[in-house]
Amino acid sequence: MRAAERVAAVAPWLRRHPGLTAFLLGALQSQAFAPRSIWPLGILCLAGLFWLWLGATPGRAARTAFAFAAGLFFAGTYWLYMSIHVFGQAPIVLALILMAGLVVIMATQAAAWAWLLAKIRPAADLPTLLAVYPAGWVLMEWMRGWFLSGFPWLALGYSGLDTWIVGLAPVVGIYGVSLAAAVTAGALIAYVRANRRTRLVLEIGVPLLWAVGALLTRVEWTRPTGAPVGVAIVQGAISQDLKWQEQNRDHTLEVYRSMTLSALGTPIIVWPEAALPMVFNDAIPYLKSIYVAAREKHSDLVLGLLHVDPETQQYKNGIIALGDDAEWYDKRRLVPFGEFFPVPPFVRSWMRLRNLTYVDLAPGEEGQGPLDAAGQKLGATICYEDAYAVEQLAVLKTATLLVNVTNDAWFGDSSAPHQHMQIARMRAIEAGRWLIRATNNGVSAFIDPHGHIVKASRQFVPEVLRGEVVPYTGLTPYAIVRNWPVLGACVALVAVFAWRGRRRRGGEGRR
Repeated sequence: MRAAERVAAVAPWLRRHPGLTAFLLGALQSQAFAPRSIWPLGILCLAGLFWLWLGATPGRAARTAFAFAAGLFFAGTYWLYMSIHVFGQAPIVLALILMAGLVVIMATQAAAWAWLLAKIRPAADLPTLLAVYPAGWVLMEWMRGWFLSGFPWLALGYSGLDTWIVGLAPVVGIYGVSLAAAVTAGALIAYVRANRRTRLVLEIGVPLLWAVGALLTRVEWTRPTGAPVGVAIVQGAISQDLKWQEQNRDHTLEVYRSMTLSALGTPIIVWPEAALPMVFNDAIPYLKSIYVAAREKHSDLVLGLLHVDPETQQYKNGIIALGDDAEWYDKRRLVPFGEFFPVPPFVRSWMRLRNLTYVDLAPGEEGQGPLDAAGQKLGATICYEDAYAVEQLAVLKTATLLVNVTNDAWFGDSSAPHQHMQIARMRAIEAGRWLIRATNNGVSAFIDPHGHIVKASRQFVPEVLRGEVVPYTGLTPYAIVRNWPVLGACVALVAVFAWRGRRRRGGEGRR
């Protein structure tokens, strides 16, 4: 029996159990992302969800969307358990509650959009599959990137990173790539249901969309400015469960000292996020000797460190650039329940009794400029800040390089560091800049403006990763227009079909 016949045989059963089917499709879609990176699953699983939506009532569409998103985030962010319970030492019950809370929030947003789309366009026709569903999906991804502080993880466009449609990223950004993938998903279902003429249009139109993406990958949107610059990334590979233990403090300090001294002479030396088990204010005597040695060898230091703001006495997660002067960049996007705790006072008292971290970090100010190092301007992000695409764009007017420091040790040997690498690669493409990615335990890397990993470290191994990056100048179209064209087009599509549907229902009522 051929594959199509097998699908046809099981299709009735799948439609009779839409919730289970949608959950399995969502879980399977998680494999479209790193480390598996089976990119066709991103499109095929979404096509399956669109198929379940056809002819569904708003309530049924919402339930299937909820199940799909629950499966996606349950399977795709299982690593939260490691960060919350294994390394964060929170009780299992609290870890499960927080994980379930994230899944429910993400799934509820998907359900709300599915309900709206089914209300707007109940017809199972070509415009629904090629316009309304894809546009609604992209708007849902965009909303979950900012609502309740946002969690823009597992956007569909990341699964297209190693495909032709990634060429759209410097023009229309991550959501433009998501839209292209979602249109392709809708076209698959439309093709099965269409007549011969419509199939011919789809056979031309969808490959043309992908061909445009392929052609755009050849375009150089930005240009080099100056000679390559040597960079050394110091990856200490200190396990998160050992890092803050008092008996391991001296060992950690010695690891970073010796590895940094071995890299002296390299113009830029980068440490990962919160590299030391102490705040900068207490580490000044330790850092002074390293800084003096670095200046003698003409090396500038870019160090991820916690510090206490002298004016507000608040703790901040920052990067300090130590060259001729000292400059700070402070993290603006903090992780809920990781770096700040939106909980009432009685919960904080309980956390204190349980020896859980309960001190909030303070966010950095908006509009922070690039850091100076070795004559370059570094557009900086810390940890998952790089998942917020538009927030790095303003600095590109002056930044010649990007740097992201992170501590993926919180997630152990899971898929999270690899998913995070996908995100970093997309940011390099959108910006048209080299990106220096420094992590505590891997994967550290040098990423070129086309998103290629030029050189990467091994995971869980102390390593000084040396390489050269090329400073770039200029702006990609996406850096200029941001998300407005894609979001505007999606809103317009949904609004037009909502208006047409309302007008049609009004006409039927008058008859």
